[in-house]
Amino acid sequence: MRFEFSAPTRILFGSGAVGEVASAAKAMGERALVVTGRDPGRAGRLVERLRSQGVSVAVFGVPGEPTVERVRAGVEQARETACDLVIGFGGGSVLDAGKAVAALLTNGGDPLDYLEVIGKGRTLARPSAPYIAVPTTAGTGAEVTRNAVLVSTGHAVKASLRSAFLYPRLAVVDPELTHSLPPAVTASTGLDALTQLIEPFVSVAANPVTDALCREGMARVARSLRRAWEEGQNAAAREDMALASLLGGLALANAKLGAVHGCAAALGGRYPAPHGAVCARLLPVVMAANVAALHDRATGGPALRRYEEVARILTGRPDATIADGIRWVYGLCADLGVPPLGRYGVPAAEIPAVVAEAQRAGSTKGNPIALTDDELAEVLRQAL
Repeated sequence: MRFEFSAPTRILFGSGAVGEVASAAKAMGERALVVTGRDPGRAGRLVERLRSQGVSVAVFGVPGEPTVERVRAGVEQARETACDLVIGFGGGSVLDAGKAVAALLTNGGDPLDYLEVIGKGRTLARPSAPYIAVPTTAGTGAEVTRNAVLVSTGHAVKASLRSAFLYPRLAVVDPELTHSLPPAVTASTGLDALTQLIEPFVSVAANPVTDALCREGMARVARSLRRAWEEGQNAAAREDMALASLLGGLALANAKLGAVHGCAAALGGRYPAPHGAVCARLLPVVMAANVAALHDRATGGPALRRYEEVARILTGRPDATIADGIRWVYGLCADLGVPPLGRYGVPAAEIPAVVAEAQRAGSTKGNPIALTDDELAEVLRQAL
């Protein structure tokens, strides 16, 4: 047995934890670039607290998926305002954009110099500027990962900037920030969190530490995602989902993902589909495809035993079978109103091109078994 586990320097979790961001920021720098989402007003109270601590603030918005162009603009604004600290306050797109801006502030160059697959893939040589990540959704776990997923509109693809230097200096997870999420966002981000607990658990790089994180996270999603979707102000359910997302981020950063995220990366660069919603639609279909392939080509392998454990955790039944677990995920997605991929304009004619990109994606390499092009194509056809 040999594995490596790494994580941010410091994680703060709990209701009201966001109140500690300003004092932590003051110890890291004097001028902060606060990266926010579609509604910068949501960060208004944080900005006030920062200024009350004597930290000057420039606000930079990321209204959608983080693009290469948007990151360039963020770096330019940070330099123009002499920022020496970056704070990401938002969902996964915002947190990834903030990571990329913080890295480029100290390393120079262009995002394409460092992006995998479509870029030059250069290695970051210097630690990022101090970065504080504050998630306002419970899904991506980006506050504790060492990659930033960016969209290159010119290449019509998503690719990662990846380095241990991308870990935030501080991750602050406050479940209260998720209480106002609408049901659709709760569903898509929550199912993304579930995906990021199941995929590392069955991946080729799973290890005992990530296994423990995934088991705990899956159990919390199983008991609380539906409640958080039905009762947005349910504090216990929101806390469970925020912790599950955090655990999934720690797991994926250390044990890889799988074909769900490989396909999601290919689709996200081509179509205006929210990442979480894509993962939610693909998750049960990929689970079924993986299990069928494992039965066909790796009978009795460890991944099948892991899928059996997933089924027991999700259903809460000690006698649950793999089929029961897959049915449970299908049922949850249906109950939470997960739309088909066709809703986002994904045409059947583009499936071969999407499959080709998915096979090149880094996440796909973590899948418990290598799916063929035909198997991935069938996954996408079923998800349409």
